[in-house]
Amino acid sequence: MFTITNVTFWMAMAVLAVILLMVVGTRGRAVVPSRSQSMAELAYSFVRQMVEDVAGKDALPYFPYIFTLFLYILFANFLGLIPGSFTTTSHIAVTAVMAFAVFFTVTIVGFVKNGAGFLSLFWVTSAPLAIRPVLAIIEFISYMVRPISHSLRLAGSMMAGHAVLKVFAGFVGALGLAGVAPIVGVVAIYALEFLVSGIQAYVFTILTCVYLKDALHPHH
Repeated sequence: MFTITNVTFWMAMAVLAVILLMVVGTRGRAVVPSRSQSMAELAYSFVRQMVEDVAGKDALPYFPYIFTLFLYILFANFLGLIPGSFTTTSHIAVTAVMAFAVFFTVTIVGFVKNGAGFLSLFWVTSAPLAIRPVLAIIEFISYMVRPISHSLRLAGSMMAGHAVLKVFAGFVGALGLAGVAPIVGVVAIYALEFLVSGIQAYVFTILTCVYLKDALHPHH
């Protein structure tokens, strides 16, 4: 039996927010765009340019997948700033699924596009021949831990910021009328968290583009 939890509810809210912006907000497609249409077009052009700049024009067929990742993470992060909400991207199970999905996708794309030539990603031809086997092992280990670092970076950043907010909020409650300084701290950290929410969506997306570039162009 399916049970609605904090995670599933706020994941659904993030998906709903994406649909409202990209489907409902742009259905008019006016020459003079509305605010929602302007936001959707700005996000679209921003991520599309990122994919093209980082991974190349041959990565554009994968743009819808990358754009979906960016929007979901962005809205999940922002919704997590609402008091009483739950930040799904602070849940390692959620970020790990996204990170491993990226990992398996780019690996499959790498072998489909390049065949066995994809393995040249681990063979550093610019290095002296004697140390290439050692570098190949290091490159392979680095490649295999990508989904772990990819997921922990996002979850850890979101969890840490919210933990600091909770600590400062606890000071406000404990100090009562003398809690002016903690209140100022909460406001400052909240503003910082708003910025971090956007940055972490960007970081996760640009790393996805970097990994895709390696899959499409594995030769060093």
